[in-house]
Amino acid sequence: MMIRQLSILFTTTCLLSTSSMAVVNESNPLRDAYFGETHMHTAYSLDAYIGGTRLTPDDAYRFAKGESVIVDGQQLSRKRPLDFVAVTDHAEYLGEMYSTLVEGAPGHDQDLLKQLRNLQTLEEKQQWFLKYVVENNRGTTPQHPSFFAGPETVKSAWQVAIEAAERNNDPGKFTAFVAYEWSGAPNGGNLHRNIIYRDGQVPDMPMSYIDINREDGLWVWMAKHEAQGKKALAIPHNSNASKQMMFPDVDAAGKPIDREYAQRRQHFEPLVEMMQIKGNSEVHRKFWAGDEFADFENADSIQKYSERVFQKRDFVREGLKLGVAFEKQLGTNPFKYGIIGGTDNHNGIPSDVAEDSFVGGHGPEDGTVERRRTGGVGGWIDGKDLSIGSLAGVWATENTRAAIWDAMKRRETFATSGPRMKIRLFGGVELPASPDNPKKLVEQGYQLGVPMGSDLGSIAAAPTFTVYAMKDADGANLDRIQIIKGWVDSDGTTHEEIINVAWSGDRKPDSNGLLPAVGNTVDLKTAKYSNSIGAATLIGSWTDKDFDPEQHAFYYARVLEIPTPRWSTYDAVKNNLPLLPDVAATIQERAWSSPIWYKP
Repeated sequence: MMIRQLSILFTTTCLLSTSSMAVVNESNPLRDAYFGETHMHTAYSLDAYIGGTRLTPDDAYRFAKGESVIVDGQQLSRKRPLDFVAVTDHAEYLGEMYSTLVEGAPGHDQDLLKQLRNLQTLEEKQQWFLKYVVENNRGTTPQHPSFFAGPETVKSAWQVAIEAAERNNDPGKFTAFVAYEWSGAPNGGNLHRNIIYRDGQVPDMPMSYIDINREDGLWVWMAKHEAQGKKALAIPHNSNASKQMMFPDVDAAGKPIDREYAQRRQHFEPLVEMMQIKGNSEVHRKFWAGDEFADFENADSIQKYSERVFQKRDFVREGLKLGVAFEKQLGTNPFKYGIIGGTDNHNGIPSDVAEDSFVGGHGPEDGTVERRRTGGVGGWIDGKDLSIGSLAGVWATENTRAAIWDAMKRRETFATSGPRMKIRLFGGVELPASPDNPKKLVEQGYQLGVPMGSDLGSIAAAPTFTVYAMKDADGANLDRIQIIKGWVDSDGTTHEEIINVAWSGDRKPDSNGLLPAVGNTVDLKTAKYSNSIGAATLIGSWTDKDFDPEQHAFYYARVLEIPTPRWSTYDAVKNNLPLLPDVAATIQERAWSSPIWYKP
């Protein structure tokens, strides 16, 4: 894989659409950036409850809006409210959790649920969970446990979720989505999807992996309800733990995927989660040695459990390449995924993603310094490998359910590894070669090209891509913006290339075309850094001079911050402990745009 250096332009001009919570009841046709959570769990998820979580969906929304809640005995509140949240409790065992939590509910007084409510130690809780849940849910035909009190309990729990979302939804100020998670895990391979509804028109109960244990069956069910006006999209996540099943060659029955499969998957799954608390799913250093930034929150200890062994096919960049190869073969891309982020927090608090105040994501399971350093999340990951998770970003006309959901549906989205940095990407044959005005860049991007998440359409001339990024106002400066190109040649072979488009300072590429590192200001003794390097904003463009109008291709942008301390370094400094010897002390936080696709 060749890495090329091209041009640099950066400016200190504030980027258009600057802040979350920016505009109340006013639509912006050029779109604002809104930040939120698409993946988190409360006490209505059995695995969260087992971990000690007792916060409800209402509590989660309150925390998202800036109110304080109690987590692991600590009073916590956000520094900055979120713009939107989807509480995605597991559909599996949702009724069972209603029976557990609600006094007087059917099944509440069963012996096993009395036992569940009275478990004391983490070890007891983990043993109970393994016995009654894990072995069953990771089979090919999961069943409700003996303490299931019937579908009415599922409907009742679902109503709790719906009512919480409706109470907290405040159009123009805060968006609360009705949502849940379908948690397919055949043989321990992660095929989970978050299902997010556009509005209040929803089914009378969610669909679980127990009810439909094939992802294509889930899409058929979604199609049935879509025909009734109940619009939803699904977001697959944690592909790094999928055992090569997230981007497959075959369907759930083992038959080669066909055009119908590809069309249905593309329709209902416009996005994929790039990162969460269980690591980065873009790339892994083992398979992308040519990508100097591939060693980022790789979460290797996932491989210690359920016979999960990372393969290249488990990662999003490879999935995107496979998608354009399938499109060449089938005429439709089954893996045409925009990029989104989430945390998968199981402690009831959405998008708590600050490295300097990380309290874990699974309650007492990882909620102490000792547990994070020497323990882990049972059956999933070592504590030291946990990431803080990822933040979802959307470019939407206003902060409403419809506008944000529609932005997700058209894939005009991005993900960050936590900071509120912003990134935009446009592509087209008439875009400027040297942009220097962010507002004009956006206007021209929509008028003369297409935004991220879109198709370029059939073009004969080489496309130009314009990009810009702005730092988190409370965070670190930016190092560089890159464009990642993937394509499939006439023989069906996939390729990729990484291009440095814009960067800070006066650095020059070396003889191999590599850009020198931005530097590192982190003081490991104090866990402090300086913004004396890097840039507040970056802007630039790149023209694909190797463009072949006969080749299927995609392009997405990646922006990197300067190095900053990892949460484990903050933990060590705060508690006068040594740094963990086998964990990176600093990280380069980043953001990823959705791709732009070209189809001949």
